[in-house]
Amino acid sequence: AGAGAMVDARKSGYEFMLPATQVLQRDDSQNPAMLWVKDGAARWSQIEGANGKSCASCHAHAKASMKGVAAKYPAYSSSLKRVINLQQQINFCRAARQGAVPFALENPALLGLESYVAFQSRGMLTAPSSDAVTVAAQNKGQSLFNQRMGQIDLSCKDCHVDLAGRSLAGNLIPQAHPTGYPLYRLAWQAVGGLQRRLRNCLVGIRAEPYAFGSEEMVALEAYLVKRAAGMPLESPAVRP
Repeated sequence: AGAGAMVDARKSGYEFMLPATQVLQRDDSQNPAMLWVKDGAARWSQIEGANGKSCASCHAHAKASMKGVAAKYPAYSSSLKRVINLQQQINFCRAARQGAVPFALENPALLGLESYVAFQSRGMLTAPSSDAVTVAAQNKGQSLFNQRMGQIDLSCKDCHVDLAGRSLAGNLIPQAHPTGYPLYRLAWQAVGGLQRRLRNCLVGIRAEPYAFGSEEMVALEAYLVKRAAGMPLESPAVRP
């Protein structure tokens, strides 16, 4: 009963939004993030790099081959010998399989591909990887989540656990379950990944933000996904 109560208490960031913003997410014809999904769909079949391959050359139809993929990242890469997120996996395929130059993390083209891949898992349950290396990353992420940082001396936990549901700058503080990434944020007027949002938070508490793709960023991402285990994926979501 205790475990069930914990699951029931978790809420997606969607639940903390104004109805008008919820409508933007629910209706694909109004959801601005669908532009990135469409861009990614076009890039899926686009030949890139010295090897003359597209994503479809290896993975065929994304609707089948990518179903459930986004639900498990970050995950351990046996090729890179470390835990990586979905953007890093796409870049690995781009370099190793296509012979193309990897995108900068958070590059619009990369976000398009990530959005398209994540879209294939919409409605599926978050299923974080449980191998030993990923679990170690999740544990490191948990320590970072609980660690006070910056000149304001706040931890992720202080806001997103202890103060979740309270108002900050006109918006309700969510519980930090990353079920919608990559997502369209109204404040950005663009789609962005989870690490961009994490950097925003770090800057907000006047802490030095970790670099995109750093071990710390991936660890935080891995822990947040673990916290959201069993919650449905919403990507491409919309947030304030």
